[in-house]
Amino acid sequence: MTLFDRFIERAQASPKRIILAEGEDIRILKAASMAIQSGVAHVTVLGNKQNIIKQCSDSRISLHGIEIIDPNEDDDLVTYAAELHRVRSHKGMSKKDAQKAILNPLHLGNIMTRMGVCDGSVAGAVYPTSDVVRTALQLIGKNTAYDLVSSFFIMAFDHPFHPSLDVMVFADCALIIDPDAAELAQIAIVSADSAKNFVGLDPRVALLSFSTDGSAEHPFVDKVVAARKLVNQSRPDLKVVGDIQLDAAVIPEILHRKSRSMHLQAPANVLIFPDLDAGNIGYKLAERFGGAQAIGPILQGLNKPANDLSRGCSIEDIYKIIIVTVVQAQNL
Repeated sequence: MTLFDRFIERAQASPKRIILAEGEDIRILKAASMAIQSGVAHVTVLGNKQNIIKQCSDSRISLHGIEIIDPNEDDDLVTYAAELHRVRSHKGMSKKDAQKAILNPLHLGNIMTRMGVCDGSVAGAVYPTSDVVRTALQLIGKNTAYDLVSSFFIMAFDHPFHPSLDVMVFADCALIIDPDAAELAQIAIVSADSAKNFVGLDPRVALLSFSTDGSAEHPFVDKVVAARKLVNQSRPDLKVVGDIQLDAAVIPEILHRKSRSMHLQAPANVLIFPDLDAGNIGYKLAERFGGAQAIGPILQGLNKPANDLSRGCSIEDIYKIIIVTVVQAQNL
């Protein structure tokens, strides 16, 4: 059974309600129908109701079980607008502004998630990532247990040609461009928690660098070392090493040859990249050349799940992120 098969089973065992802000996109509607038919989620889509019904009729998409909310017709819009005003009034949003802004499906979906009407939100097939992430931060809010919202990928190395069949977490490969030491430490901490609570791993964290145990001197290395010390101070329960090169992080014998002070009893399964350049290149190398299955990016550090799609996403991509969001909601 693959990792994603296990996610499907978990989602089917306790489906959660996921809201899809871009309900007039045909890919969203097809993925929503798949989610309902496979029993992995309860689904709400936002958009013009007549347009949605017509698209589904023309494309022979079943609407059975899908809740459609038209922001221009919803009876609860006044309640949602009031909550939006309460959340954003400190930034100068007036009641009139909130009444107008709540008609935006991205705002409405996140407010409904914040209020517990839905358990998680998914968007990004139409909206750019900057809008999706910013709105989630503003309206759902950051989890007070963490200082930063970041992202991670689940990397499944499940082909016979992989040296070891395993699942890993890569972070941050999609959101934080150039984290400082404190931000890098936060990414490591929340990624370790995601690996444990969401993926089911016993997290072994490696803060990656071009240096292993001070083999090179450079400010880039200093940042990684400082981040590891911050993780040690705030979360001494975590198994974390760094500065460390990738080969030493995943092959303990190489680590033993390169360092006498760092030890991992087994390969690291949570890889923390020093910046977005390295993270984005790293996960795509593993996916395209190494044959790993990449699931994500998955946002972490929010009060409730909100996940971003690529505007080039496929129906299958959307379906998978719906399932991931359900499993996140179960953990919360």
